[in-house]
Amino acid sequence: MEKKFNVGIVGATGMVGQRFATLLENHPWFNVVCLAASSRSAGKSYEEAVGKKWCMDTPIPEKMKSIVVMDATNDIDKITSMVDFVFCAVDMKKDEIKALEEEYAKHECPVVSNNSAHRFTPDVPMVVPELNAEHINIIPAQRKRLGTKRGFIAVKSNCSLQSYVPAIFPLHRKYGIKDVLVCTYQAISGAGKTFERWPEMVDNVIPYIGGEEEKSEKEPLKLLGKIDGDVIASADKPNFTAQCIRVPVSNGHLGAVFMKFENEVPSKEEIIKTWEGFSGRAQELELPSAPKHFLNYFTEDDRPQIKSERMLENGMAVSIGRLREDTQYDYKFVCLSHNTLRGAAGGAVLLAELLAAEGYMDR
Repeated sequence: MEKKFNVGIVGATGMVGQRFATLLENHPWFNVVCLAASSRSAGKSYEEAVGKKWCMDTPIPEKMKSIVVMDATNDIDKITSMVDFVFCAVDMKKDEIKALEEEYAKHECPVVSNNSAHRFTPDVPMVVPELNAEHINIIPAQRKRLGTKRGFIAVKSNCSLQSYVPAIFPLHRKYGIKDVLVCTYQAISGAGKTFERWPEMVDNVIPYIGGEEEKSEKEPLKLLGKIDGDVIASADKPNFTAQCIRVPVSNGHLGAVFMKFENEVPSKEEIIKTWEGFSGRAQELELPSAPKHFLNYFTEDDRPQIKSERMLENGMAVSIGRLREDTQYDYKFVCLSHNTLRGAAGGAVLLAELLAAEGYMDR
C-alpha cells in the first residue's frame, strides 16, 4: 500500500498504549502524529508523561518522546482533525469508554479499540483477521446507526481467546465441535502489571481474574457468528466453559483445551493437517503484521513453552502442542500466544491493517 495514514494513540501512557507506540514506530502504513491520555498527562511530553512507568523492552520511540500528550476527552476536536483514525486503549469505566469511542466515531474518526466496552454492541465488529475478517462488512450498518459517513468502531477480542480460539475455529468450521472446556494460565501483563509493580505475583498463582471467564465463554461465539441484517448474530455452538488463572509469567497466555466433536471425530493426523494448512484473509492480503504461518504445531512432549514460543513470528503466531485423545472428551491439547502482541496491541494493529487494505480508512 502506497498511502500512509496518520494515526493517534488514545490511552498512550498505559501498558497497551506503550505497546502500540513500539509497534507503530516504524510501521510501513501508519504514522503516529498524536498521543492522548488522561488530563493528568495532558500538556506533558510523552517521555515526561510516561516517566518511570515505561515497561517495554525497547526504549520510548525517539520520534514520539517530544510529542505533547493531549487530553483524550477534552481535545477530541483537535485530535480528530489531525488523524485518519485512532487506536484506543484507555483505562476508564466501561460506560465512559463506550461514550468516548462513539464520540470519536461521530467526529468521523474510525476507532480501532483494544477495550472490551463495545465487544457486544451488535453492529460493532469484533475481529481476529485470520478468523472472521468478513465481520467488518457490518460497518455500513453501524455508520447508519451512528449517523456517520466515515466514523465507526471496530474492536479486537479478549487477549486470552487468541491463544485457543484460533485452534478451535478451523476444526469447528470443518467438523463441528459440540463442547469446549478451557483452562487459561495468564501472564501478569494482561493486568497491565510488571513484577516490579506487582510483587504479590512472584512465586504465586491467583485462581481468579475478574470478568475473564464470562468473556472466555461468550466472546468466541461472536467470533464464530454471522452478519444477520444490521447485527452480528452470535453462534450457538460450541458450548464453552472456562477457568482463568493468573500465573507468575511476564508475557504469554497458555490454554489447556478439551474438545468434543458433534458427529464425525477426525484423526489426530487430520486435526494437525487442518491446523498447519490454515490461513486467513490477513495472509491472503499479506498484511504487514500478519504471521506467515498462523497456527504452528509442535510435536515435542514439552512444547509449546511460553519462553521459547511466545515471540514466534514477532509474537503474532499461535503455538499448539500435546494433541492427544482424552478419556472424557475426544481430544485435549495446549496452545499459547503472546498476550500484548497477538492478544492486544498487535492484534489491533493487524485489524487496522485489514480495515485499511479493505478501504474502510479511506477519506
